[in-house]
Amino acid sequence: MTFCLLIVAKAPVPGFAKTRLCPSATPEQAAEIAAASLLDTLEAALLTPDARVVVAMTGELGEAVRGTEIAAVLRRTEVIPQRGEGFDLRLVNAHADAPRPGEPVLQIGMDTPQVTPALLAEAADRPEDSVLGPAEDGGWWALGLKDPSHAKALAGVPMSRADTGRQTLRALTGIGLRPGVLPTLSDVDTFADARRVAKAAPHGRFARAVAEVR
Repeated sequence: MTFCLLIVAKAPVPGFAKTRLCPSATPEQAAEIAAASLLDTLEAALLTPDARVVVAMTGELGEAVRGTEIAAVLRRTEVIPQRGEGFDLRLVNAHADAPRPGEPVLQIGMDTPQVTPALLAEAADRPEDSVLGPAEDGGWWALGLKDPSHAKALAGVPMSRADTGRQTLRALTGIGLRPGVLPTLSDVDTFADARRVAKAAPHGRFARAVAEVR
């Protein structure tokens, strides 16, 4: 059965993307790392069996590092704009806008470039009504919903905090779901995170971009 693999992404514009990697990286290097992360994520997504890849994008791709290359890959996906005030509402709206009727959703971001097609396919094929992939920093890297309308539970959940994962689980169980738990991954917020993820996935664009920062 086809599922919607939803990637929530930000155009890798210097000074706009991955600013917490600075000052270890310059704004241009941080954007290069973000671009590499997005490209590696898109590659894994497009190789995932039965996935219809949808990208919810924000930012000006024309101003982005590797924008032409990213645009070429995005032509193999469906791109929709992010909408809403606050990241919680943008996620709610993306889950409403991306799937076709009856289509389950697996949503990821662009800062876990170590994901593989096998991991994504396994996450989408889980039998539970929902799944959540914890991140090492207390957030989460993936959310799967058999019924995408249940994403409304995310409204009001504080994002980018050490308790975001716990609060998200609470919100999902609060509407009667019984989430399964996916493997824990490290996402990329700080440069220490970037080095750790590059070590976990040493052969991709992301690792090469991180290695360029001295």
